[in-house]
Amino acid sequence: MINVSNISLQFPDRKLFDDVNITFTPGNCYGVIGANGAGKSTFLKILSGEIAPTTGTVSMDPNERLAVLSQNHYGYEEHTVLDTVLMGYKELYDIQKEKDAIYMKEDFTDADGVRAGELEGMFAEMGGWEAEAEISNLLQGLGLDNGLLYSRMSELEEDDKIKVLLAQALFGRPDNLLLDEPTNGLDSQAIDWLCDFILDFPNTVIVVSHDRHFLNRVCTHMADVDFGKIKIYVGNYDFWLQSSQLASKLQADQNAKKEEKIKELQAFVARFSANASKSKQATSRKKLLEKITLDDIQPSSRRYPFVGFSPAREIGNDLLRVEGLSKTIDGEKVLDNVTFTLNRDDKVAIVSRNDNAVTAFFEIIMGNMEADAGTFEWGVTTSQTYLPRNSGDEFDGVELSIVDWLRQYADKEEQDNTFLRSFLGRMLFSGDDVMKPVNVLSGGEKVRCLLSKMMLSKANVLVMDQPTNHLDLESITALNDGLIKFKGAILIASHDYEVLNTTCNRVIELTPTGAFDRMDTSYGEYLENADSQARVAAMYP
Repeated sequence: MINVSNISLQFPDRKLFDDVNITFTPGNCYGVIGANGAGKSTFLKILSGEIAPTTGTVSMDPNERLAVLSQNHYGYEEHTVLDTVLMGYKELYDIQKEKDAIYMKEDFTDADGVRAGELEGMFAEMGGWEAEAEISNLLQGLGLDNGLLYSRMSELEEDDKIKVLLAQALFGRPDNLLLDEPTNGLDSQAIDWLCDFILDFPNTVIVVSHDRHFLNRVCTHMADVDFGKIKIYVGNYDFWLQSSQLASKLQADQNAKKEEKIKELQAFVARFSANASKSKQATSRKKLLEKITLDDIQPSSRRYPFVGFSPAREIGNDLLRVEGLSKTIDGEKVLDNVTFTLNRDDKVAIVSRNDNAVTAFFEIIMGNMEADAGTFEWGVTTSQTYLPRNSGDEFDGVELSIVDWLRQYADKEEQDNTFLRSFLGRMLFSGDDVMKPVNVLSGGEKVRCLLSKMMLSKANVLVMDQPTNHLDLESITALNDGLIKFKGAILIASHDYEVLNTTCNRVIELTPTGAFDRMDTSYGEYLENADSQARVAAMYP
């Protein structure tokens, strides 16, 4: 349990938090949400003690242990994977190191023997003898090979380092667990495993994430950072989103009778309470939802950009034909004899265990990279617009303002300041924001600029490589809605489950030996089938 009492955080130019009072209780998972800059990660740092609040206190039972997902991916380079995970339980790690140091002494004394005996007792009581097996299970669940246990962290790829640090936080079943963006760097199998771990976790979890599917699966409560306050809502992210939007709509409708508002909100809560039966935490969550009063549902101050793509013309019969594409990069063959044909109505999730393979494929079909072998051909009626994985490349060295940068991609009749300012305003660039140089924008602002460019193109084919990177939840939701409504074709790679599952009707997996094509298949169905195949393969090696 974590108690937050009268917390405020004051900066010279603004107050981030004001008089926050919350009790986080065991058996629940709290998703911390809020617009970019609202202070989600800062709040977790206050809870962990990394940042001291201006006023107030954070307290736990003195016998409870707090574990935090480290964001320093290069902070353990000289340590083995095993020791790095063990450090997540500092008391146990310190005992092991002191015990080992005593046994290594050449002049072992009677006092050393007494101390070693004390340490052995504490080590056994804290589960030290089972630690290596537990660590091995954690790493396997996250998709790491046991052969890495005694490797140094400096020898690992960055995504594998992230997994080790996540295992470090989970190790030893802490009483309170703080996770900031825990799904970053994880593939779908590792995310599934993490969801199951949290659902079975008996203690307190507080998580910041931009992954809506993850928040929906694991959260019993949302901690909404808004108006300088943090308010706790029962339910997962979808429940919070839909209820807050409904509250905003009803609040804005001054002519609606109070009784009608009450009935609509009551019906909404009842529907969501019924749907809670699908969760492992269903029983407790359903009881909590049933206790919600109308005063518990509040409108949000969130601002959502408008993302809408309108193609200038329809696609004819031919979309894209790919024949035998192969590509080797830095000695690694990332594409090998990739062959398929896309149809005019296809909205395709391009997936791979290797993100570089997907990026190479997109760069080739967009004409930015030469294939080693093979060909591709776009249909004559198609027009393509592209959002690359590394959005910064579009802006490096460019000193234009946002409005002047976007003007380059507008039709003649759309190039006046009035139109462009209005357009950018819908993408949350208002007032003097449009005069900011594009080369100093944040990652999320750059992606919103690229989405603006794509919308102005009026293309009938959208090609997107990890478009949700750097976006906040509001922008991801707006993008998702825009993709669902789009009347053209889509080729997209993303780690956002909801975006792929609600948008795509076909999945093409790029493998080391070609392409695995699943037509008329949603992303969720693809993952279910992939999980079944993996289980069969494990049973019959």
